[in-house]
Amino acid sequence: DIGDIIRGKDLYRGNKKEKKQRDDLEKNLKEIFKNIYNELTSTNGKKGAEEYYQDENGGNYYKLREDWWTANRETVWKAIPCGTHDGDTYCRPTCGGDSESPSQAHDKCRCDGSNADQVPTYIDYVPQYLA
Repeated sequence: DIGDIIRGKDLYRGNKKEKKQRDDLEKNLKEIFKNIYNELTSTNGKKGAEEYYQDENGGNYYKLREDWWTANRETVWKAIPCGTHDGDTYCRPTCGGDSESPSQAHDKCRCDGSNADQVPTYIDYVPQYLA
């Protein structure tokens, strides 16, 4: 899922074309988090951040990536709704109801009600299917 990709923990490699795209994405993410690290440690002048996020994994910045995802996952979820058309639904029933008749997340993969703005954490664990 996107959280695993951002945190550098995604295990799915796919076919050769997908592997190349994933490698390119990982290279870009390393550069992005390198820039975040440099900005964080130079402008704030905080030695604690420099020590805490010290990279021991060849430019991966795993601790920083993990913390960034924890801090920003809700914003990321809001930025990537499942489609932009009215009536779009997630591929399975996900909202309310009971176990016999749950309803669809019909508005950009969000349910109705007071919790509609919460990240649906079950999507983090949707298995990746091999094509």
